[in-house]
Amino acid sequence: MQETYFERALFFSWYCALGDCTFCYMSINGNQKTESNNNPHLARRSFESIFAEAIISKELNWKIEFVSGGYHSYTIDELVFLVKGIFEITGQKQWLNIGHLTKEELKLFLPYSEGYAGTIETVNWELRKKVCPSKHLAPILKAFEHCDELRLKKAITIIIGLGETIDDFKKLHEFIEEHKIDRITFYALNPHPGTPFTSSPEKEYYSQWIQKTREVFPELEIIAGAWLDKAEYYKSILEAGADNFTKLPAIREFNTKKMQEVEKQINLSGKKLMSKLTNLPQLDWNSKVNKLSEKTFPNELKNKIKAKLTSYLKQMDKN
Repeated sequence: MQETYFERALFFSWYCALGDCTFCYMSINGNQKTESNNNPHLARRSFESIFAEAIISKELNWKIEFVSGGYHSYTIDELVFLVKGIFEITGQKQWLNIGHLTKEELKLFLPYSEGYAGTIETVNWELRKKVCPSKHLAPILKAFEHCDELRLKKAITIIIGLGETIDDFKKLHEFIEEHKIDRITFYALNPHPGTPFTSSPEKEYYSQWIQKTREVFPELEIIAGAWLDKAEYYKSILEAGADNFTKLPAIREFNTKKMQEVEKQINLSGKKLMSKLTNLPQLDWNSKVNKLSEKTFPNELKNKIKAKLTSYLKQMDKN
């Protein structure tokens, strides 16, 4: 039986220097004007919250899909420290989804990184200019060139439901071949109130993109997800050819009825679920923190991680 894992996108911050992708909540004026969204230092997460989430991910057998967040929320040294710490906790080299990076910046992450993810979003290039007006393609393609030089893998993210059609799959096929993409993440559009989008793609249409990609690229790593209110999508996307799944608020909704339904749908797909989405294991969580190296995690930081870990686990256990 083929195994499948939950892939947790680990966000560092919710600040965006662009803020004008029309499908994103950050493009909504009411949100964009809030102090935290406009201030990268207020919008960033604490180190301890990120590391606590990495510990939970490891112990519940969640893979880290990528580390992501507003690039200008942290200095480059802080970003390297965070990625190094997550690598030490999980034993997993990380994918970087933190904006376009120069070759010299990518070199700093080499010991701890598997690859770089470019946020392509849609391969309908005219549509892309409208929905991602400031997220220019050229810097992403340049970063891909650096990855080739540094022997880093390359990934892309694609959102289905922005206005593309299945006829655009030909462009996706060409893009993956041309740039030798190693991994793709598909998202079903989750429309935010206040944006121009009001509905998600139909399950069959969304799955068709995954199925066609799998048929053409049998060795490509495919991750796919939909929001929690679309539990029925998960069986379809795994049957269509996705290796692993993503897009779930797994800490906040751990063991809720909605998450139990997602788990049921995954099991119906015929794949063996390797990640825990329900039933929190009884572990000595503090010992997991104590075992971390003092060089990277001094005692003061360890104590902060323990406090944040306790807070997360309390919420998960309550569900």
